[in-house]
Amino acid sequence: MKEIDNFILYHGSKSGIKGEIQPSSRKYCDFGSGFYMGTEPEQPLTLICNFPKACLYKLELKISGLKILDIQVSMDWALLIAYNRGKMDGIKGSAMYQKYQHMMEGYDLVAGYIANDRMFVVLDRFFRGEITDKALIASLSALHLGKQYVAITKRACGNIRILEERKLQEEERKELIAKSEKNRQLGIAKAEEICRKYRREGRFFDEIIGEESWS
Repeated sequence: MKEIDNFILYHGSKSGIKGEIQPSSRKYCDFGSGFYMGTEPEQPLTLICNFPKACLYKLELKISGLKILDIQVSMDWALLIAYNRGKMDGIKGSAMYQKYQHMMEGYDLVAGYIANDRMFVVLDRFFRGEITDKALIASLSALHLGKQYVAITKRACGNIRILEERKLQEEERKELIAKSEKNRQLGIAKAEEICRKYRREGRFFDEIIGEESWS
């Protein structure tokens, strides 16, 4: 984490922020329920471009006084996402499940790399058992991931200030939809390339969590 107090970040909303900023989102997100912010405006834009009332927000986040969990790109990053997306529900009660269940406890803010359009495809293939952990790690190195900050407590949300609000126009949304699809296709192509290279190396997701199913 850089030794600075304030970050300029971006948030995308399907229909605009109503009332105070809250640590809430849909259930199955990378780092659970929270208020998600990206370091680049393009990150949230591709997530909201399908919605006619979508708005982009430029924000200032003050991190002074917040307890921050900084997750580096690693298998811990991938498995924490797996837990938060419900991919570990089959091993509830195991040591592995409990590790990721409690990993974010006591923190106000989670900082980690975003599963963008390209990486989402690769992660999904890993969770479906189509590529190994070796292929996933190679993908993490090959694909350029942006960072996201997730306010998971009201305390963290209270440190966020809206600087600008902009509603997306129809033409811009169409361009972003096309760009998002292009990025997904690039992710698919990259996943295919890496999958072929690491076809016989590493472990599959069900093998990794299967080791803990008896715990």
